[in-house]
Amino acid sequence: MCRLFIGAEPGLWEPQTRSMRLDGVSTSVRLEGFFWAVLEEIGKRDGLTLSQLVARLSRECAEAGHDPANFASFLRVCCGRYQALQLAGEIPAARDVSIASLDAEGILARERRRHAARRSPARRQAEAASLSATS
Repeated sequence: MCRLFIGAEPGLWEPQTRSMRLDGVSTSVRLEGFFWAVLEEIGKRDGLTLSQLVARLSRECAEAGHDPANFASFLRVCCGRYQALQLAGEIPAARDVSIASLDAEGILARERRRHAARRSPARRQAEAASLSATS
């Protein structure tokens, strides 16, 4: 089983450091080659360079009140979510469809419903009881 993973091109997991400006501040971000490639794909869908995409993610994350202690981890999760949403059919495989054109709120609502459906009935019941106790 593991051969499928360990036989992959080593460049996919070798870390690469990229320098860029985020909100006017020069910084470096270190990610594995795999994640840089996914971020480039995401950016291209909306006509953004890699630096522009990362700067936008940083800015919008801060505007939403999030302060990721580890920005590189946040970027990795963005890549994983992008691919998971593609597998779920929420993001079209056709790369000419921009991410900005998608109904983000609708996608997030459907994603929440899918996650809720996967939780065990006992956990859903406990969560409902917890909510009613706080109301």
